Amino acid sequence: MIKLLPLILVVAYAFLMMRFSVWRTQNMLDQKSQPLTDPSITRLADRMAAVLEIPAIKVHVFEVEAVNGLAAPDGRIFLTRGFLNRKMRGEVTAEEMASVIAHEMGHVALGHVRRRMIDFTGQNAVFVMLSALLNRFLPFIGIWIANLISSALMARLSRRDEFEADAYATALLIKSGIGTGPQKSLFAKLGALTANHAEGVPAWLMSHPKVEDRIAAIKANEARWLQDA
Repeated sequence: MIKLLPLILVVAYAFLMMRFSVWRTQNMLDQKSQPLTDPSITRLADRMAAVLEIPAIKVHVFEVEAVNGLAAPDGRIFLTRGFLNRKMRGEVTAEEMASVIAHEMGHVALGHVRRRMIDFTGQNAVFVMLSALLNRFLPFIGIWIANLISSALMARLSRRDEFEADAYATALLIKSGIGTGPQKSLFAKLGALTANHAEGVPAWLMSHPKVEDRIAAIKANEARWLQDA
């Protein structure tokens, strides 16, 4: 038991860090959000809700300038004010915004939010253990290497979730009659839309696959599902 004590302490520390991140995120979202009222987007959300046989998809606006969508730990879905501002300027369409909502619905339905929090705990535990080990042999750069390894692990797990949520969104958009065109066109714009905008996004909600790979996966899923239909 004594030999396991350092490992237990590391895992406990990582768990507390995760719980603090969740609390801070929930608190930030509660203080800086309001219900979405844009009728051009809510109409599309209602169409997707009908397909899912639920009363409504409740979407909130997160008052930050970052261009993003996210699913909160409690299952709520948010679009950022920066994203809506881009729609007001004609840079994105209501249908493209609906594809973001469909994607975040995928994260909720597939249990990704809870899984990401667990992954975040694991990443912190790996970082602490590797830092302690590597610093014995590689002073000064040990922490940097530990961070690189733990971040790579988190990115791999995050990419898996993103592909799964994309596939869920593709199916939902097809069944809703919206189609995958907005999903693909938004990804094509994503680089320009999100440049230098990571403000307000918690660490366990970041890291995504390459846009080209996501579009290719959407096309492959669409072709396969339409052929089977």
